[in-house]
Amino acid sequence: MAKEMQKGEIVQVIGPVVDVYFEGETLPAIRNALKTKVESRSVTLEVAQHLGLGRVRAIALQDTSGLKRGEEVTDMGSPVMVPVGEKAL
Repeated sequence: MAKEMQKGEIVQVIGPVVDVYFEGETLPAIRNALKTKVESRSVTLEVAQHLGLGRVRAIALQDTSGLKRGEEVTDMGSPVMVPVGEKAL
């Protein structure tokens, strides 16, 4: 059975730094990938720090323009992954 992906909510955006609130006692691990949507595009965040009180600080890997408080964020449950292979080389 697949593990349910944890949902959070953006509480602060300062340039590429995004604070996300997660309910419950379990926070995403440091370096975990988080995903959110801005209009029609996806934005990936990487957890950099646990702030306490259900909050994590993450660094955006794409442009954060249009990101706002209250947007839903999903913990992907693993670090940021990049495909590798012959085409990538």
